[in-house]
Amino acid sequence: KDVQKEREPHVYLSKEEVKEKIQSYNSSVTDKLKMTLNANGIYTGFIKVQMELCRPITVQSSQSQGRCAPSNQETAFYLPDGCVNTLHISSTNTVREVIEALLKKFFVADNPAKFALYKRCHKEDQVYTCKLSDREHPLYLRLVAGPKTEMLSFVLREHETGEVMWEAFSIPELQNFLRILDKEENDQLQILKNRYAAYRGKLEEALRGVLNPG
Repeated sequence: KDVQKEREPHVYLSKEEVKEKIQSYNSSVTDKLKMTLNANGIYTGFIKVQMELCRPITVQSSQSQGRCAPSNQETAFYLPDGCVNTLHISSTNTVREVIEALLKKFFVADNPAKFALYKRCHKEDQVYTCKLSDREHPLYLRLVAGPKTEMLSFVLREHETGEVMWEAFSIPELQNFLRILDKEENDQLQILKNRYAAYRGKLEEALRGVLNPG
């Protein structure tokens, strides 16, 4: 169930409170992905992000990194649904930085503005999913919720089409989007053609059986 983002005030914890929460968090960790508190009060840890992408992503080879225009080294493909990635981040990293780091880790060439990070949590025996704002801090949310992903998990999705700030994209990026849409349209058209060709074949076979019984 998708819901609007709740207005949750960010509680500023003292260094001692953070230390206590991290100790409690680490004592409950079962996958060795513990948090570490540094002397300056900043803590680091891990979050897992599930990929729920409906549209294809563009991945570039290491040789073509930094280039904006599509090239032979860029490939658009659908990411398997439910793929989970682990990131090591700090308490200062924002949602926007987490998205950028996740895309960079896998050489995704698409503009980070296409994507949004959601939190999925259990409440009153129901599962709720809501979009996080760019300035929120995922590791803080992870610390407060504890290490159990059943209580809180993170999901990467595309923005809804109406939410995308298209003017923020470069011309090559927009051209790449059109190329992907053209491919999707052609793929769907071919599926429809194959489906109706199969229907036609079955109808013609049935018609021949009626006209030529026995």
